[in-house]
This record gives sequence, structure tokens and C-alpha cells, in this order.
Amino acid sequence: MRLSAEDLIQLVGCAATAVKEAGVLIAQYDGREVLVQHKAGGESLASQVVTEVDELSQAIILKHLLPSCAAYDLGLLTEEQPDDGSRLEKDAFWCIDPLDGTLPFTESIPGYAVSIALVARDGTPLIGVVYDPSTGTSYQAVAGQGALRDGEPWTLPPSSEAAPLSFISDRSIVSHPQFDAALAQLQVLASELGQDGLQTTLTGGAVMNALWVLEQAPACYFKFPKPQAGGGSLWDYAATACIYAELGAWCSDVAGQRLDLNRADSTFMNHRGVLVASDRSLGQALLAVLVDLSDGE
Repeated sequence: MRLSAEDLIQLVGCAATAVKEAGVLIAQYDGREVLVQHKAGGESLASQVVTEVDELSQAIILKHLLPSCAAYDLGLLTEEQPDDGSRLEKDAFWCIDPLDGTLPFTESIPGYAVSIALVARDGTPLIGVVYDPSTGTSYQAVAGQGALRDGEPWTLPPSSEAAPLSFISDRSIVSHPQFDAALAQLQVLASELGQDGLQTTLTGGAVMNALWVLEQAPACYFKFPKPQAGGGSLWDYAATACIYAELGAWCSDVAGQRLDLNRADSTFMNHRGVLVASDRSLGQALLAVLVDLSDGE
């Protein structure tokens, strides 16, 4: 069935309730010892760590969302269950990360979140809802209807030249062979843009990294493409892609194309990489930087 604007309003309300209830549960476990396991997939420790809290959070979310799958004929993709392929058959599907940033969560540092998106079969994000358990902050967006932060209309202020350029990513990027070259290029770009130097934050998961970019402008986050599986997954980027679209910020792959949020052959994003920036002009400047880095490999 084709979803109307009214349908999306009903569905975003359902998702917002689910992320908050799951996020409140996660906050109760902050600082407590939890069972940590490891799963196959990806190369970094962050992509392999899973805790009992991931499973508890997912159960809460599915309690809220499964009825909507039947009512609206929606597919389902969630991190802690096998991909059943329904995302490729339905007009839209829920894309769920019950606990993004599990590694910072196990270390009791900010950078973890609950993330839910509704994605159309063609990969267009229709809804994006995120809850940050460490601060109690909620974020949401609906395609064509704007974005909210803590329930209030959210718009991005202009960047200040007095601020440094922030590069925000996860710690796995440090081991990338182009990491040092990327930092050098970013320092040059900061100078060219008139910003007050470069600062780096390499602690969070993909969801909070993308939101911190919006909150710490001028800022950027990217993941290099690579042949190996990994580079984040569909559920790591779908919700924030919707938020970025509604705020007019930059969100693309490293070639400047829109994110492939319903990749048929895999749930990983390694094939085309990811680039987000707090404004479009910065995003375009970063595309040139990433092309130079790719040529230098």
C-alpha cells in the first residue's frame, strides 16, 4: 500500500514511542555489568560486539512496530535478526538498530543510541527517529515534514568561522591506511575555509556521530569504501539520512550519490562509503578531498 502523509505521522509516532522506551531501558544499564558477546560480520571490534541489552531493546521495539507491519504491509530489517528479504518486496520497511554504538555503551561513554527508520523500496528514507539514552535527547524527521529535536522544530544555525572544523568518526578509521593523509587534507581544508583549526572526535557509533556533526557545525563524518564487508550497515545510516534530508545538510556516498539504503546484495555499506557534512558547501568540498585520497591509494 502507498503511504500517505497521514500514515507517516501515525508511523513516526509509533517509532518515537518505541525508541524512547528502548532508550530508557538502555539508560538503566549504563555503568552496570552486562553480558558481552561477539558476532560474525565486519572487521572492527565495534561491528562484532553485541550485548544482552541489544536483544532487550530489540524486543521492546518489535512490540511496538510489528503491529504496524501487518496494518501497513511493511517489511522489517533489524540488526539482531537475519535479513528475511521483505525489504526487497514491500513498498517500505522498518530499518532498526536497537543499540548503535554498542562499544561505547560497554565503556559507559556517550556515543550510543537507538535508531529506527522507515525506508521506501527505492532506498528513500521516509522516517528517521533516534533517541540518545546518555542525554535523553530525541530526534525525528518525516520526509517532506521537517525535523524535530526534543519535540521542537529543528533548523541548523550558520557555521561560525570562530569554530574549528570537527571531524567525527569511529575509532576504526585510525587503522585505515589513508587516515593520516585524511587528517592532513582536513587541516588544509579548515584553513581554506577560514575555520579555527581541526578537532577530532573518534568515540561514537555511526548514528550519534552523524547527529554530533549537525550539533557541532562545521563538521563532517565519513567512511571510506572498501572491498571487504563492513563500513557500517543500512540501519546505521537510514534514520539520520532522513534527518539530514529534512535539515538540508549533506548526506551521500563518497562519489556524491545518495546512500544506497536498500542494497539488494548485502546490508553493509562498504561498497560506496558514506559522507555526511553539516552543510552542502562543506560536503562538496569534502568530495574533492576524498577523490584526492582515493587517487593516492
